[in-house]
Amino acid sequence: MPTGMTDKPTLRTVAAEAGVSIATVSYVLSGHRRSQTISETTAHRVREVAARLGYRRNDAARAIRTGKSDLVLLSLSVLADPWAQAVAAAVSDAVTPLGKTALIVADGDWRTVLANRTPDVIFIDHVADDPELVDQLEAFADQGVQIVAFSEVLEPRGFDVIRSGAEPRCHLAVEHLLERHTRIGALTAKLEGSPRFDAYRRTMAAAGLPLGEVATFEPHPEGAYRAAMSVLTKPDRPTALYCTTDFAAIAAIRAAHRLRLDVPGDLAVIGVGNTPEGERLDPSLSTVGPVGFNAALSRIIVGRLTDREGAPGQVFDFPWQLIIRESSS
Repeated sequence: MPTGMTDKPTLRTVAAEAGVSIATVSYVLSGHRRSQTISETTAHRVREVAARLGYRRNDAARAIRTGKSDLVLLSLSVLADPWAQAVAAAVSDAVTPLGKTALIVADGDWRTVLANRTPDVIFIDHVADDPELVDQLEAFADQGVQIVAFSEVLEPRGFDVIRSGAEPRCHLAVEHLLERHTRIGALTAKLEGSPRFDAYRRTMAAAGLPLGEVATFEPHPEGAYRAAMSVLTKPDRPTALYCTTDFAAIAAIRAAHRLRLDVPGDLAVIGVGNTPEGERLDPSLSTVGPVGFNAALSRIIVGRLTDREGAPGQVFDFPWQLIIRESSS
């Protein structure tokens, strides 16, 4: 019987069975950068032995020993949003080769998660301008958690802040529609306290035009689809729709197709966010948003993983721009 088969297998067990050092087993199974110097034959033998013996890493013990959990947490407010899905896919692709696992924190509940575990890095896609929340972020950062927070208003206090400049650029989307349309409706998550919707309201007023048909949607694609149907079935439906998220704009195009409306011939549509799904859509979605955001965010997170001695507390600015595609041209 191979050594240790009667007990729970350990690194030493796997090393003895594979005929290599404990360090080699550790490097291979953790994805450590030194594993790149180990031959593929040896690495394959180590993985095969570990699988056969049923070896599993003790991540809790490793976290205590090294101060690293090998977890990258993604606190995403709306999981059904194509933007959130694209962020999760890009970050996961970037950190997996480093031996890290990207986990999604549902519904943006980052406080509960951080109170119970210490990830290597956490990305938070929305932090309200609340002094209590900011104090909590700073406290977690003081405990060594690498935090990357998305906020237009927060200042870094031991954690990194990403700004997008979204709201000041949303007016470009409405102005683009105004070049050819006067009956411009809107889909928005909320009517009050939404800078994205305020950009529509102000730009229409500046053009001397009344607001078109407006519908609010629940924060998921099907809610946006129902809102779009309610607007597009009005007797005097708009000829253009400004949507405060890309997923609402995508839902609007689905609704238009259901109603046999041509996009952009019968209805021009523009969104906010510049998601990969919008770019792949047929017709491709016009939008305002940052270019190359997901790749840049992944680089920031990888930088925090590989250079933990670097001082956190930076501001990363990603200005938005108007991106005209088929859905409005």
